[in-house]
Amino acid sequence: MGSMPPTEEIVTPHGPAVVDLDQPAGPPAALLVLGHGAGGGVDARDLLALREAAVTAGLVVARVTQPYRVAGRRAPAPAGQLDVAWTVVLAELRARWPGIPLVVGGRSSGARVACRTAATVGAAGVVALAFPMHPPGRPERSRAAELPDRVPTLVVNGDRDPFGMPVAAASTVQVVTRPGERHDLGRDPLGTAAVVLDWLRAHGWTARPDRPPSRPGSIG
Repeated sequence: MGSMPPTEEIVTPHGPAVVDLDQPAGPPAALLVLGHGAGGGVDARDLLALREAAVTAGLVVARVTQPYRVAGRRAPAPAGQLDVAWTVVLAELRARWPGIPLVVGGRSSGARVACRTAATVGAAGVVALAFPMHPPGRPERSRAAELPDRVPTLVVNGDRDPFGMPVAAASTVQVVTRPGERHDLGRDPLGTAAVVLDWLRAHGWTARPDRPPSRPGSIG
């Protein structure tokens, strides 16, 4: 169970996606699957920092490169194609780690995909980094409706993000503002990862630290 090479192609109806996988030293506490931004990749600084923090905390981390990026294109595929490819990859990963919570997420476009499909893939939670609330300069084109209203969701955005700052319209959505950060969340990726890790820990999706041995005569 859970055997998978560090990098693997998974066939989707829109071409192969690539999964970069990192596993913790011990039994995994949860599966965290992350998607990339529209023109970027899974090596973005915030995604790499989150990967390191999550693996150390006992999670399996899979970073998914969408088929259009695998094919060398920078312009993103239509939303429907992104969602289908993501859902196919999630089904494959879920089958390999069936007994642990699934947390989905990503940055920017990848965050939107994770939000739109969270209920479909049965996610326990969503991590949305740099969620693009609207196109720059077009606040009337809000994407607030994409944020899940029934799945616990953490949104982490910079206060200088030209794509706007989401509002926690549903009780399931928590929004954390990162001062001085723009859309790339590149100033303090370790700090951003720490915010996410605290949220994961609060929901019980990290490995519990070993309990200290009981002293003679103590209870527990």
